[in-house]
Amino acid sequence: MPTKNITGTTQQASATPARTWVTIALCFMVALLEGWDLQAPGIAAQGMTAVFGLDQMAIGWVFSIGIFGLLPGALMGGRLADKFGRKILLIMAVAIFGLFSVATVYAWNLSTLLIARLLTGIGLGMALPNLIALTSEAVGERMRGFAVSLMYCGVPLGAALAATVGIAGFEETWKIVFIVGGITPLMIIPMLAFYLPESAAFQSQRNQSGQSEASATAWRNLFSDGMAAPTLMLWSSYFFTLFVVYMLINWLPSLLVEQGMTSADASWVMFSFQIGAVVGTLALGALIGRLPAMALAVLIYLGIFSALIALALAGQLTSMMTAGFMVGLFATGGQCVLYALAPMFYHTRLRATGVGTAVAVGRLGAMGGPLVAGQMLAVGAGTVGVMVATGPGILIAGCAVFKLLKGISPTGTEGNQEAFSTISANGKG
Repeated sequence: MPTKNITGTTQQASATPARTWVTIALCFMVALLEGWDLQAPGIAAQGMTAVFGLDQMAIGWVFSIGIFGLLPGALMGGRLADKFGRKILLIMAVAIFGLFSVATVYAWNLSTLLIARLLTGIGLGMALPNLIALTSEAVGERMRGFAVSLMYCGVPLGAALAATVGIAGFEETWKIVFIVGGITPLMIIPMLAFYLPESAAFQSQRNQSGQSEASATAWRNLFSDGMAAPTLMLWSSYFFTLFVVYMLINWLPSLLVEQGMTSADASWVMFSFQIGAVVGTLALGALIGRLPAMALAVLIYLGIFSALIALALAGQLTSMMTAGFMVGLFATGGQCVLYALAPMFYHTRLRATGVGTAVAVGRLGAMGGPLVAGQMLAVGAGTVGVMVATGPGILIAGCAVFKLLKGISPTGTEGNQEAFSTISANGKG
């Protein structure tokens, strides 16, 4: 018999524990592959530079064009998922980023390389809002943050696995990382088609209101009924946090090589970075709602800034690996907190749109990070200068996350909206 959940939508009894764990496991698998493909350009940078004769600005564009593709991908993936369903959009996304990751290997000049990376990014962008929506809607409200954290730790873990290709030092590393990152997603599509259940919350919402009554007004609804403040705060925190994270994912291996490290040693630092990200994703995600808002915001963003300074000043492989671990713990772990927060503020009918829009805005920061770093390096700012320049953005993101955490209510999504509106009206937080 249908039952009402705390967000006001009807969920079917078919949302069993087995169905829940199958959803989380399959979404984790896709997140693992997404992490691999997001890290792939950083690992392949030296090889692509040699093959295509790229300078720092050109390789910066290779990094950023893929991240730019994440933006329209996230917007389309979120909005279309609220209209047609999370499952079908996720399968389409996996097919797109798998195909064009393989196509990267067959690029014959810079232009075709950029096109392949752009289309790969569109597929990756389409996937993430649906991974978050499927996972968050598969569990109860109290478990939502932990479930999203558990799923999302697949992203840094996949990136760590990609780094092992660089550690191994294969002759054609740059090709291998893209081939594995492309063929594996294509191989799991049948598994997603047969075993991934559609979100019960989405099915109930569609049964109640037809083909998503909110589809035509979804974006407008992100700023109505007290939602403008949390939406803008989410956008700010996503933008500046992803600015730092993607600058590191893309530029750190090249920066370390330029400082005299071997490619294998640089890959070890990236491996440490991604292992720290796995630990941070699980640990910081588990602290949502348990630590006071100020304590968690300060922990994340002071930790990011301190770890970046430590990484810039480290001189030995051991100290660089330690600093890299801490950067991954706080930067990617903080990013996971954002992904866990977003579903808490949006109703089922526009959850994928809300999450997708926030992810898209974050991708603007992710695109800007590598470009700004490339420009600063080109004018001689150096590694320390790049790291210090992230300070203002980290401060803004920390303040936004604090405000969002103050708005969380244990009563569920509608309660979170009401609590946030009250805080905003009273000028508190």
